[in-house]
Amino acid sequence: MNVYMDNAATTMLSKEVYEKMQPYFMGEYGNASGIYSFAQRSRKAVEDARQIIGDAINAKSSEIYFTSGGTESDNWALKAVADAMEEKGRHIITTKIEHHAILNTCGYLEKKGFRVTYLDVDSEGRINLQDLENAIENDTILISVMFANNEIGTIQPVKEIGEIAHRYGIIFHTDAVQAFGHVKVDVEACNIDMLSASAHKFHGPKGAGFLYIRNGIKTGSYMHGGSQERHRRAGTLNVPGIVGMGEAARIAVEHMDESIKYETDLREYFIGKLKENVPHIKLNGSSSDRLPDNINVCFKYAPGESALIMLDRKGIYCSAGSACTSGAMDASHVLLAIGMSEEMAHCSIRFTISSDTTKEDIDYVVENVSQIITKLRAMSPLYEHYVQETEKQ
Repeated sequence: MNVYMDNAATTMLSKEVYEKMQPYFMGEYGNASGIYSFAQRSRKAVEDARQIIGDAINAKSSEIYFTSGGTESDNWALKAVADAMEEKGRHIITTKIEHHAILNTCGYLEKKGFRVTYLDVDSEGRINLQDLENAIENDTILISVMFANNEIGTIQPVKEIGEIAHRYGIIFHTDAVQAFGHVKVDVEACNIDMLSASAHKFHGPKGAGFLYIRNGIKTGSYMHGGSQERHRRAGTLNVPGIVGMGEAARIAVEHMDESIKYETDLREYFIGKLKENVPHIKLNGSSSDRLPDNINVCFKYAPGESALIMLDRKGIYCSAGSACTSGAMDASHVLLAIGMSEEMAHCSIRFTISSDTTKEDIDYVVENVSQIITKLRAMSPLYEHYVQETEKQ
C-alpha cells in the first residue's frame, strides 16, 4: 500500500487540469504574444486564466502577473519593491519562519545595503502584532509575512498585518504559496498589496505561478526583454502551465468549502488517532489557526530522519519539513523559531493530506508510525529516562 502524505511539497496534477492543458501542447501551440488569430487563441486562454485567478482572490485581472512559481514570485516582490523604493527607504520587515525564497532574498538585499528586521514568533508560530508595529521605522518600505507556514501550517493574522502596514503607508506582501487554493484569500479584505502563489501546491502544474501586484504599486521590470506581462516580466508565456493553473484555481475555489471541511475533519481524525496510539507526542503549530491539510508532530526521542526512511519502506511518503530543505541535515529553522530544541526539532515529521486522502490511509499510516516510533525509542536511553522523569511528575 502506498500513501502520499507530502502534499505541501507538491500535489498530484488533477485529471481535469491535465485535460484542460493538453490542447496547448500541440494543437494550440501558438505564441500568446502573436497578433494573428492562431496566436490570439492562446492569448485568450491566458487571459481567461488571469481572470479566474483574479476573481479567486478578489483582485482585478490586470493585477495578476504570471511567473514560474512561488520562488520567482517571492524574489520579484522583494527585489522589485527594494529597487523601486530605495530612495524612500531601505528597511524591510519579515519573520524568522519565512520560506527560504523570502529569507535568502532578504539576505541578498542586506548585502546590497538594505536592513531587514526578522520578527520572532510565539510557540505556535504567530507573530506579535505589537512587535510588528514597534519594528516599523521611518524608512520601512515593505512588510513581508507569509499567509500560512509551509512547515507547521499556522495561519498568520494577515488582515491585521495589512491594516498596520497601510496605517503607516508601507507595502504589504504575503507569501501565500501554501494558503492559496486551500483557504479563502481576499486581497481587499486582508489589505494585501502583493501576493505570491504556485500552481503545483493546489493540483496544478509545476513551473507555473503568479504574483498579484495591486494597481498603483510602482515597480520596474523584473525580467528584461520583450513586453510580456505589461512590460514587467519579459519572456514567452507558458501557455499550458498558465491554462492549467487557471483551471486548478477554478476547481479549488468551486470546491473550497467542502475541501476545507473534509480535510479539517480528516486532520483532526489523524491527530486523534496518533494521540491514542503513540505516547509522548506534541503537535507543532497552532491547534486552531491552521491550514486544514497540515499535521506536524514531534515524536519525542525518535529521530525523524530515521522514521522517514522506515516509513518510506512501508510506502508512506512524508517529510521532515520543507521540500526545499529536505536534503539538509540542519534542524528546521521554523521549529527552532517556535522554541523547540534542536534535538526535538529533529524528531518532528510533517504529514500533509489532500481531498484524495482517506481514513483508511490514515489508519495505515498511524499503525506503521506507532510501530516505527516504538522501535526507534527502544534504541534511545534518553527516551527511557524521559519516561521515568515524566512518571515522577
